[in-house]
Amino acid sequence: MDGILMLAALAGGLVLVGMLENFFHRRALLSIKTRIHVAGTRGKSSVTRIVGAAMNHAGIPTAAKTTGTTARMITPEGLELPMFRPTGANLIEQKRVVAAAVGMGAQAIVMECMALQPVLHWVAEHMLVRATHAVITNARPDHLDVMGPDETDVAKTLAAIIPPRGLVFTAERRNLDIFRKAAQDRGATLIAVTAEEVAAITPADMAGFAYREHPENVALALKILDSMGISREVAIEGMWKAHPDPGALDDFIVNYFSRRIVFVNGFAANDPESSETIWNQAVARHPDAKKVMAIFNMRQDRPTRTLQMVNDTGFWKKADKVIVMGTGAYQFIKAAVRKGMDPSLFVDASDENVAGIFERILDNCTDNNLVIGMGNIGGFGLPLVAYFRNRSEVGGKGSC
Repeated sequence: MDGILMLAALAGGLVLVGMLENFFHRRALLSIKTRIHVAGTRGKSSVTRIVGAAMNHAGIPTAAKTTGTTARMITPEGLELPMFRPTGANLIEQKRVVAAAVGMGAQAIVMECMALQPVLHWVAEHMLVRATHAVITNARPDHLDVMGPDETDVAKTLAAIIPPRGLVFTAERRNLDIFRKAAQDRGATLIAVTAEEVAAITPADMAGFAYREHPENVALALKILDSMGISREVAIEGMWKAHPDPGALDDFIVNYFSRRIVFVNGFAANDPESSETIWNQAVARHPDAKKVMAIFNMRQDRPTRTLQMVNDTGFWKKADKVIVMGTGAYQFIKAAVRKGMDPSLFVDASDENVAGIFERILDNCTDNNLVIGMGNIGGFGLPLVAYFRNRSEVGGKGSC
């Protein structure tokens, strides 16, 4: 009997602690007037960063938190702090982020959604963020093992972050009806970016970015910022101040003796559609390349993504050589060969470190080369990007 009473007392104590923790978190949320929750397949980190930077430039003290390539909390002064994760990534860390933002005196917070499973998207929004402004960048066929089986299921999962009676912004067009229905059900207002608004983003608007940003992200950010009364001019100037995510799309030019290598970091865009877009744009930007190589960084724990890239795409099959790295390299090559591709097209670099992967690239180089990285940013993906960045000067004129 004493044991039962002790367990009951312990359970009651845990419930009380949970209730108090929830009370203080809700109070912290209410002290932050503007709460922006950013979800989507691609572009979440970029949109979080540029919206936060623009709001600070407009005089609204804003904290931001990205999951991205490496999780960061960004203070209103622009200082980037790494997230302390002793037991790995966990949704509950969003509570610590909110508390920290309050301590910084932030009047607004922009938070990248870190959920994957459908139910966790609901938890992230309705229990942890309670956004005034929800953002769904887009809905593409990625993480289909937990959000699928197809693109419409991804859109339905992402719709879970739409807040009751709030605002929701999106640059998605194919699955807009799903978002519209969810918004109507919750009394929310859906504000969608049109193709014309994306086309209205000018080269001058993009020229101020220190990295390669996407016009869709800029157009979406402008919609969000306009709803707060921030002018287009101020918003664009503020976006230019944003620091890129470590995995952001960019080109790095390295001259290694008589060999010129343009390395395009497309590792973070790991769904087939985004990867194909990056591939096509890179090839168009560098028409003088005599040899085009693909580098795939594949993860053994993401078999769905590996098979998607092999079975659902054809763009990379035009490459002169395909270098495959990461724990899923063998699976990727095996699937491609089964589809009838020539085994000699592939280089298995799964056992190589970053310097070894660079040597494999050199082994297949001519005097003018375009190398496009895709698949995953994890593992050796980010270190390989750093390897090229450190050998490339500002402006893309590097040498070894």
